Amino acid sequence: MSRWSRPSLESLRRRLPTTIQWPALPGGLRPWITLGSLGFVMAALLSHGRQLVQLRLDGQGWLWLLLGVGVSLLSLLINGVAWGVILRWLGLRPNWAAVVELHLATNLRKFLPGGIWHLASRVQRLRSEGAPLGAPLSTSMALVAVLLDPMVAAVAALALVPLGGWQGGLGVVCLLPLALLLPRWLQPLLERLERRRARDLGLAEELAQEGALVRSSWLRGYPWAPLLAELAFVLLRFAGFCCCIRAFDLPLGNEAPVWLAGFALAWTAGLVVPGAPGGLGVFEAVLLLRMGVALPEAPLLAVALSYRLVVTLTDLLAAALVALDRRLAREPSATTPPSGSPSQ
Repeated sequence: MSRWSRPSLESLRRRLPTTIQWPALPGGLRPWITLGSLGFVMAALLSHGRQLVQLRLDGQGWLWLLLGVGVSLLSLLINGVAWGVILRWLGLRPNWAAVVELHLATNLRKFLPGGIWHLASRVQRLRSEGAPLGAPLSTSMALVAVLLDPMVAAVAALALVPLGGWQGGLGVVCLLPLALLLPRWLQPLLERLERRRARDLGLAEELAQEGALVRSSWLRGYPWAPLLAELAFVLLRFAGFCCCIRAFDLPLGNEAPVWLAGFALAWTAGLVVPGAPGGLGVFEAVLLLRMGVALPEAPLLAVALSYRLVVTLTDLLAAALVALDRRLAREPSATTPPSGSPSQ
């Protein structure tokens, strides 16, 4: 009998492990993605540092960046409105001004370590007595209302990628996530994301106590209205990015669809990839990898960094404006005399 007869193979198979245990990365996957993305960007900075120093912005370039801040601020307002459209689609009654204010006030917290504290703040507010709705929400409903916003935004952004052409089949692949918004696929996806995010936010026990809820009344067909609202938000984000392109005199014109496809892909990666808070490093790395083939890397890197500066300043400005508005609303009017005081 051959030494590789069937009994020998069977005994060897029993000795092999049924599953391969891959060594766990220290600290998990998230910090390694962050380090890899930031390392790639730093390598690009070191390689093209001299060329970046030679780039100069004239007065018109600074005006383009200033316009980019204004357009990006408008995009944040539209994002808040889009969230209100999502809440309305779920059958809720949003207070539109309060919803937009909550969205703007919490958006800056995405830069905190972990990248989930803006979501945590929104979930907490929707579950509280001061919810910008007709009534406070359950934990499950609050999680769904918060998770749908980035999910629909990512699908809307990917739907813009095919405008850049075939791109080796990438344009067709990026249309497939549109099917995830069909109720038959959206419901199990939301349940999975809901459980995962509940664990991250320490709400797993409360979610389990609520039990399985019927979501058929929540998912009212295909979310066309939220998708169109998020599409407007992403296009305004791209308009702010175009201002950065024009600031460095890079060609736009007929290349706008290609720029849009590259931006949408990089923006989506920064949104969904578990990397640094706010997509820091991930967006820049994907944009350089996608667009660096056809464009010089130094100006492209300058555009990516200036866009990061623009959107960060926009987040700070939006949070500051909301804080100022709340402070002015709390202060009594200086022209109104207190009750019982003699008039002059």
